[in-house]
Amino acid sequence: MLRLLHRWPGLLAAIFVTVIALSGATLSLFPALETLQAPRAEANLSVGALAARVATEHPGVEQIRRSASGTVTAWWFEDGTPGAAVVDPDTGQDLAPTDTNTTYRWLRDLHRSLFLDDAGRLGVAAGAGLMLLLAISGAFLVARRTGGWRLWFAPLRGPLAGRLHTEIARVAVIGLLLSSLTGLAMSAQTFDLVHITASEADLPADVSGLTGLSPAAMPALADLPLSALRSLTFPYPGDATDAYALTTTTGNGYVDQGTGALVAWVDLGSGERLSAVIEMLHTGQGAAWLGLLLGLAALSVPVLGLTGVLNWLAAARGRPRVKGNIAAGKADSVILVGSENGSTWGFAASLHRALTEHGARVHLAPMSAFDPDRFPQARQVYLLAATYGDGAAPTAARSFLARLDALPTAPEAKLAVLGFGDRGFADFCGFARRIEAHARAKGWETLLPMGTVDRQSPQDFTRWGRDLGAALGLPLELTHQPQRPRLRMLTLVSRRDYGAEVQAPTTILRFALPPVSLWQRLTGQCFARFQAGDLVGILPEGSESPRFYSLASSRADGFVEIVVRKQPGGLCSGQLSALEPGDSIRAFLRPNPGFHAGPARNGLILIGAGTGIGPLAGFLRANHRHRPARLYFGLRHPDSDFLYRDEIAAWQQQGQLSRLVTAVSRGARPEYVQDALRRDAADLAHAVMAGARIMVCGGRDMAAGVQEALTEILTPLDLPPAVLKAEGRYVEDVY
Repeated sequence: MLRLLHRWPGLLAAIFVTVIALSGATLSLFPALETLQAPRAEANLSVGALAARVATEHPGVEQIRRSASGTVTAWWFEDGTPGAAVVDPDTGQDLAPTDTNTTYRWLRDLHRSLFLDDAGRLGVAAGAGLMLLLAISGAFLVARRTGGWRLWFAPLRGPLAGRLHTEIARVAVIGLLLSSLTGLAMSAQTFDLVHITASEADLPADVSGLTGLSPAAMPALADLPLSALRSLTFPYPGDATDAYALTTTTGNGYVDQGTGALVAWVDLGSGERLSAVIEMLHTGQGAAWLGLLLGLAALSVPVLGLTGVLNWLAAARGRPRVKGNIAAGKADSVILVGSENGSTWGFAASLHRALTEHGARVHLAPMSAFDPDRFPQARQVYLLAATYGDGAAPTAARSFLARLDALPTAPEAKLAVLGFGDRGFADFCGFARRIEAHARAKGWETLLPMGTVDRQSPQDFTRWGRDLGAALGLPLELTHQPQRPRLRMLTLVSRRDYGAEVQAPTTILRFALPPVSLWQRLTGQCFARFQAGDLVGILPEGSESPRFYSLASSRADGFVEIVVRKQPGGLCSGQLSALEPGDSIRAFLRPNPGFHAGPARNGLILIGAGTGIGPLAGFLRANHRHRPARLYFGLRHPDSDFLYRDEIAAWQQQGQLSRLVTAVSRGARPEYVQDALRRDAADLAHAVMAGARIMVCGGRDMAAGVQEALTEILTPLDLPPAVLKAEGRYVEDVY
């Protein structure tokens, strides 16, 4: 519900709210410019001294005003002609005309009423209400994504548009809340929904009747600092019964023109003071720095609108269209999905279809929608939970366990958990296993033991479906054909061959970037945006099952590069190894944000062997800021399979690689990469203590050996790999 409250108002009102926000952001510049341009008055200058100076320059002066930014303006009437100017408070002389900037007036009218008078003001008020709704719902969604209010600034992962949307939102939300709340309050005053009685002093009848006293000699004006002035209206010339009308930041009253005494005074009411504060908070008048901050927050609105639309499009593409999805309150079977890249939704749709064919009323939703009160008729709840990386929860399901633990009692519907993961990770289906453990602790009755699906295996899914059918007493046959992604043709431009002498034929393949349209760039489709560490799926001839390879390049490099070792009898690796420049393959892109180098402010420790050097080379190629980077590379023989030898030498010379350590398994003193780590234990420990991030890429046996070695090295420092993994400082890409 919260996501819907945030999504649809944002999509429907994106352009309207953006116009209000951009005009407000531009208007926020004017208080700062006015403050910078306002002439600085001498210290301790009084209102009386200023009034005397202006009266000397313009004997027919009628009124002096001081704006919140410090600009002093005078109005006069001389020789039958009215005049006005911005004046220098130190001399009383004219500085500039008072004509309001036409651009400012145009923007102000656009921002306040869209040039539509009261109808426009109502529309702007509605826009402020929408912005308030978006800011509040967005704040709760940020807290949900990061894992709670205390983790507001926790590191994010996922597609770029989603991360950018959240990064900007969690910084700008305070400004947007303040702008929308104060805007609504000002609209309420405009339409008299909140009535504020103006405090106004009455001119007494018993003034002295004297005239001619200089304002500089009047005690009430001589003791009043210029900073407190809002306006001073002079008495009508020759009228001894008139007085100076004075308005300050605290109230208003009258000053006797003959004695200079304050003869009437009324303090501002609490409503007027609150109204002044609201105007200052909304416009920045009197607090230029605040206006600029609010302006920056307003500038985030169009970016949030664009990234929000991209997120919506990505979600729409990632989730299959399910026919006959029953409303939550009427469903007897509920399927909840936790998926990082959307692939689990296809399996959920297959389960939905099979259950529906057997007469069930099925509701399909994300795990973020978990709330047993929404499913009063449910008899079964199916949780299809993917594990992100090595045991982590998908972004959309991070709050699920906290919600489950917060329930007073276990749901009455029976539970079935199906985990999706990769056996290459030590904590295979770790998130699903934690769900099962928490459900058991809560006393939630299960239909059958937890099932697992390894690397989206349709066979594993079918086997679990048979077990589920037996538990339900149904002849349930689950079949799932993964949806074929949109394929692009990649044309080979160059190849470099290694490893034939050591029986490990390996090739670095470089492909030309496929053409990408503007829309594909905006939405991140195909090969419009990718980084080293992302995956490219290759569909070999004669097979419908893709093989995945880690990218050794980013979009900025201008090419698509992978490292392939020819496997005995390997269909895809055999076809790739046979490619010649000019040949093409069918491919698609799969983001892998968990294995991106990121900012790496405290340095990188890159560990790989064989083809695992591919993404690590991509990280070094992109290290243009020369952050500390160590590379531990395992190879068989330096004369045969030292991949990227020339590039590595150049990166060292250019400062993109700080240190290289090689482990040669067929040299005079054979060793593996984990042996090199132990040999370099002191330097490694120092780098990790300084905050370096460890990234491991290669085969499972190598990764297991590396973890064992690092456990020996880092456990005495109270920083074992398990702790570093939890902090996101130890990541693996294992195959």
